[in-house]
Formats: sequence, C-alpha cells, structure tokens
Amino acid sequence: MPVVTETFEYGGGRQVTAYVPAATPEAVVFAGDGQLISQWGEFLNAADDVPPTLLVATHRLDDEMERLHEYSPGFELERFAAHEKFFVEDVRSWVYSRFDVALPVARTAVFGVSASAELALAIGLRHPDIYGAIFCASPGGGYQPPGDMGSTLPRAYFVGGTEEEWFLENAARWADALRDAKADVVLTERAGSHGDDFWRRELPLMAAWAFA
Repeated sequence: MPVVTETFEYGGGRQVTAYVPAATPEAVVFAGDGQLISQWGEFLNAADDVPPTLLVATHRLDDEMERLHEYSPGFELERFAAHEKFFVEDVRSWVYSRFDVALPVARTAVFGVSASAELALAIGLRHPDIYGAIFCASPGGGYQPPGDMGSTLPRAYFVGGTEEEWFLENAARWADALRDAKADVVLTERAGSHGDDFWRRELPLMAAWAFA
C-alpha cells in the first residue's frame, strides 16, 4: 500500500503517516502536520521532475496552541525538545527499519507549513548533518532567526503568498537572515493566500529544486 500509518508511544500515542512511492525512494521529506501533508504524497510523486520521494509526516495535536508549543522552540523549550527527539530520532529510525530507507543529507529535507514551517526551520537548523534542505511555506512568527546560525546550514526554499502579507514578511525575514549567514536560499512570492492548496502546489517545486 502507498500509505502506511504507525502509532508511536510518544505523547500517549502519536501517529506518523508515510506515503511510499511505487519506485525505490531516491529522496525523503519529513514533515509535521501529518493529517494534512501526508495526503500530498501522490501529488508530489506525480510531478515529472521530482524523483521517487518518500513523504513522512508526524501527526499534529488538535489544539492550535499545543501544536505551536511542540513545533516552535520559542515557547516551551523542554516540550519542543521532547517532540524534536521524537521527530529526529524515533521517526527516522522507523523509516529505516520499516522501509529500509536511509538516504544521504543531500537527499533528505524537512518541510512545514504555517506553524509546522517553524518546526522545519528549527529542526533543519539544529540538525544540518541530517537534513540537507528546508522547505518552508508561509512560516509563522513564533520562532525568529537566532543570532548565531552556525557555520553549516541547510539549503532553504521559502514561499509566501501575496494575500498573506504577515506570513510573507516572516518568510522574507528568514530568507534575509539565512542569506546573511551565507546559506543557499530561494524566496518565492506567489499570488495566493494561507491555505492547503497554495502549499500543496508548491511542494513539488521545492522537491525539484532540492533533488532534481
């Protein structure tokens, strides 16, 4: 089956859903907001210029504030760290054991939208030895660029919509900060607003940029 869901012990039972391409995966994208993003695997793999890509997405909490506190280190650092361990260690170990997929940094990305875009930024910056690219769509403002970005940085692709000015400004702020730190950055501004279809259409473009 192309979609596989597993329940982990973390948080009293947290689900992770993976979309498995028909061909052997040549790239892997990890994400939050699994109830939403895992559904985009078929759309992602239908793009002509995207290699077979395993899309692995951890499910989010229903409460928006609780979700944000797991996804952003700007609120409760201990809580973020617990979710970070689950995301970086437990989920990656499952991907290796369940699907026999352990791809190099250059073929591994972390993706998020809105609040989970903050998660993608935080995880990518804290683990550049694992994630070679950050895909960041319409980032929220709870996590701001740190003063010291470090010497090793993932590549980063940002997108924001012309009808979501606040989120577009957040994307531009991050893009500027990463460029100043000498990272490879793309910032795309598109006609659109904060929503699923806007983000879904951008994901194959992000993957083609990173993996083609």
